[in-house]
Amino acid sequence: MAVRVMLVSPAMNAALREARFAGDAPLDDSGLRRARAAAGTLPAADRTVHGPSRRCTRTADALGVRSVVEPATHDWELGRWSGARLDEVSASEPEDVAAWLADPAAAPHGGESLLDLCARVGAWLDSLDLDGDSPRRVLAVVEPAVVRAAVVRALELPPQAFWRIDVAPLALTDLSGRAGRWNLRCGRPLAPGPGR
Repeated sequence: MAVRVMLVSPAMNAALREARFAGDAPLDDSGLRRARAAAGTLPAADRTVHGPSRRCTRTADALGVRSVVEPATHDWELGRWSGARLDEVSASEPEDVAAWLADPAAAPHGGESLLDLCARVGAWLDSLDLDGDSPRRVLAVVEPAVVRAAVVRALELPPQAFWRIDVAPLALTDLSGRAGRWNLRCGRPLAPGPGR
């Protein structure tokens, strides 16, 4: 039986505006307002989850989503780069950044490689395609890197395609199907509900 996985990227925050390797940065006021304005616009789900970051948790709360933390959907672990700005890391470690961008197996920051991220997210997707009591519609508020990794894994794209996928804040990405056979409906913005 097919599963529908609806991935919602969290609202904007200062780390995203500053091109930071996010770490666990919370929503800012603007992101919180936009998430609240989009409350009530999400499709129905049998199960709702969110990534463990403060940004995902606050977005889910602001959207009015009653969800539980799904540890497998945590953000890309970027080791010592976490919290730093991309331009700062590029200036201080240009060779490491170049290797990280070119080689999906590289993890010069001491965290996960791109291959590890895609495998982790892919294993989570595959776990949703179980017989019996598994939900048929799963809504997940997850970091953009998790959405990108899910698309790469679901469509069996080369890992380098990860860098060519943009995920806007508060966008809905639909995957439907089952392990080994997923279809994609790309980044539909969440429209504000009536009277907002």
